[in-house]
Amino acid sequence: MISHQDALIYTMVMVSAADNDITDAELSAMGRRVRYLPIFAGFDNDGVTSVARDCAKLLGEEDGMDRTLDMIRDALPRKLRETAYVFACEIVLSDSEISQEELRILELLRHRLDIDRLVGSAIERAMAARYVRPGDF
Repeated sequence: MISHQDALIYTMVMVSAADNDITDAELSAMGRRVRYLPIFAGFDNDGVTSVARDCAKLLGEEDGMDRTLDMIRDALPRKLRETAYVFACEIVLSDSEISQEELRILELLRHRLDIDRLVGSAIERAMAARYVRPGDF
């Protein structure tokens, strides 16, 4: 079993890797969360790379996506599942490119974490408002 902090990192890696292209913007966004957010207090920042590597390895295995989703769900207490979904949405939006694969992973994650449809929509809308760019309006 992985820790809740590992599960949050797995979530970010999974959505970032969905389109087979983990961008510098996505990596930077992941690093900022781990360094600065209170949920990662006490987490060894040097451990991010090994946790991300473990996740990527698991995702590359047969049934890796399902197993990763199950591990994330099992490691997260219910009150952290929405946090994981927020992180996933932020990573998807961090590089201005939203692929169909990323949208599909968000949908799978929302269902596997049992996030209410209205709550999920509210999170998605809040993240879209937060990441608005010049030219989007």
